[in-house]
Amino acid sequence: MRFHLLTLVLATSLCASLPPWAHASSVPVETRIAAQNALFEEIYQADLKKNPERATAVGDYRYNDKLADYSLAAIVQQNADNQADLRRLSAIDATGFPEQDLLSHQLMERRLKQNIEDFGLKNYEMSVNQQNGIHTSLSDLPLAVPLDTVQHYDDYIARLHQIPRVLAQSTDVLRLGLKDNLMPPRFLLEQVAHQASDIAATSPFLIAIKKIPASFSDADRQRLTTAIQQTVDTEVSPAYRTFATFIANDYAPHGRTAISVSTLPDGKHRYEVAVREQTTTDMTPAQIHQLGLDEITRITAEMTTIAHKAGFKDLESFRASIKANPKYTPTSSEEILDTFRHYIAQMQPKLPELFTVLPDCPVTVEAIPAYQAAAATHYQTGTPDCKRPGRVSVGVSDFAHRSLINDEAIAYHEGIPGHHMQRSVQQQLKGLPQFRIHGGGFTAYTEGWALYAEQLGKDVGFYQDPVSDYGRLSSELFRAVRLVVDTGIHSQGWTREQVVALFEHTDSLQGPEIQSETDRYIAWPGQALAYKIGQLKFIELRERAKRELGPNFDLRAFHDEMLSAGVLPLDLLEQRTNHWIAAQKSKVASVSVPVAP
Repeated sequence: MRFHLLTLVLATSLCASLPPWAHASSVPVETRIAAQNALFEEIYQADLKKNPERATAVGDYRYNDKLADYSLAAIVQQNADNQADLRRLSAIDATGFPEQDLLSHQLMERRLKQNIEDFGLKNYEMSVNQQNGIHTSLSDLPLAVPLDTVQHYDDYIARLHQIPRVLAQSTDVLRLGLKDNLMPPRFLLEQVAHQASDIAATSPFLIAIKKIPASFSDADRQRLTTAIQQTVDTEVSPAYRTFATFIANDYAPHGRTAISVSTLPDGKHRYEVAVREQTTTDMTPAQIHQLGLDEITRITAEMTTIAHKAGFKDLESFRASIKANPKYTPTSSEEILDTFRHYIAQMQPKLPELFTVLPDCPVTVEAIPAYQAAAATHYQTGTPDCKRPGRVSVGVSDFAHRSLINDEAIAYHEGIPGHHMQRSVQQQLKGLPQFRIHGGGFTAYTEGWALYAEQLGKDVGFYQDPVSDYGRLSSELFRAVRLVVDTGIHSQGWTREQVVALFEHTDSLQGPEIQSETDRYIAWPGQALAYKIGQLKFIELRERAKRELGPNFDLRAFHDEMLSAGVLPLDLLEQRTNHWIAAQKSKVASVSVPVAP
C-alpha cells in the first residue's frame, strides 16, 4: 500500500512539472496513467466534499450532516478549481494511453471546459424555474437520504437547520441576475413562488417522521419527532416563506416577458452553447429543426400504417376511436402508478434477451408531489449498493385529462431497460475512475438511450396491440416535435401559441401536458433536443454493427457495449463503437483462419 501511494504522489508531482516540450517517450505510459488517475480521484473526492448532497446520492455518507455552499464565493472558487484542474490535466500527455484511459482524459477535459464555459455565461444567476431549483431539490431530502439509523436522522436534522442558509445564499445569487438582466420569464417565476409557498405550507420535510423505524427506542422516536417538527416549524417553513416572498415581490416582477433565451444578453450564443452541450454534436438549430420536421413525417406515416391495419380509413379516425374509448383514460392517480409498475415488472424477465450484464438493484414507482405538478415524469438514481432503490416519479396530476396509451413506452424509458438499467450498470462498472462510474453530464447519451430503450419492447415481443404500438410511436413523435418547438422558440422566434398548435396538430400531447411541456422548453433551452438526437445515434450504431457483422451480430453484446463505458458524448460513443465493431470482425477472422495440418 505504501509503494502504491508513493507511486501516485511521485507520478502526480512529475506530471505537474512536465515542460511543454515533453513527449510521450520522456515519461513512461504507466507513470502518466497513474498521475492521471491520482488527479481524477483528487477531483472526485473534492467534488463530494463540496457537494454533500451528491455524495449522499452515490451512497457516500461522510457528509450526510451538511448541505453545499451555494454562495457566489463558492461558485467563483469552483470555477477557479476547474481552471486549475484543467491546467493539471493538460500537463499529462495522453499519447499511447489504452482506450479507456484516453477516453477518461477526453471526458474530464470536456467536463471541465463545459463547466468553465457555463460559468462565463453566468448561468448560475438563473438557477430557478418551475422545472428545477434549490427550492424543489431541498424538498426531496426526506426521500433522497438514508433514514434507517438514529445517526442518519440526526444528520437529516442537521441538514434541516442549514436550509435557511442555503435559501438565503441562493437569493443573493439570484439578485445578481437582476443586476445583470439575466432573468427567466416572469410567468415561470410566478410558478416558482407558488411552489415555494406550497412547500412551506405542506412541509414535505415532515415525511421523515412517518419513516422513523419501529425498532428505534421510544426516547429516540420522541426526541427525533420533536426535533424535526420544531426545526421545520421555526426554521425551514419560515425560510421557504421568505424565499417565496422574495420571488413573488422582488424577483418575478423583473422576469423577462419574451420566452426565447435569445432575447437575453448574448442570447444567440447562449442557445448555440446549450444546443452543443445538450446534443454533443455540431448540428445547428436550423439542421435540428429540419430533422424534427422529417421525423414527424416519418413517424406519422408509420402511425397511419398501423391505423390502416387496425381497419380504419385514416389516422384521424383511429385517433378519434382511441380518445373516445374510456379504457385509455385513467380513473385515478393510482391507476397510472399501477400501470407503470405493471410494465416495469413485465419487462424484467425479458432482460436476458437484451443484455448479459443484469444488475439487480430495485426500482420503485411513486407519484410526483402536488407542489411539483409542473414536473414531467422522471427517474432518480438509487445508490450503488442498491439499499436505496432507483425511483420513477410519475406525473399524475389532473389524471382525468391524461391518457394511458404512452405509459408502456414511458415505463420502459424511465425504468427498465431505460434509465434505471443504464444507471445501475454504470454504477457497477469496474476499473474506471469514480467520476465515470457516478457521473453524467451528457444528456444526449442518457436520454437518447432511454428513448431508444422504449423500442426494445418490440424486440422482446411487446407492443402487439395496435393501440400499444401507436402509443410507442406517439411517445417517439412527441420527442420529434420537441426538436421543432425548442429550436422554434429559441432560434426562430416562435410564440407559445405556435408551440401549442404544433402539439395539437400532431396530436403528440393532450390536455394539461401541452402547457407544462411548453413551459419546460421555455425554461430549459436545448435540453429537450437531446432525446431524439441521442436515440437516432443509438439506432444508427446498431444498424451499422448489424450490417458490418452480419450473422455474427449479437444484440445482447451490442447493448452491453453501449453501456460498458458509462455516459459518453455521442462522437466518442461512435468512435468507441467503431473500435468494437472492428474488434468483433478481427475476432471472427482469427477464428475462421484454417490451421495448417
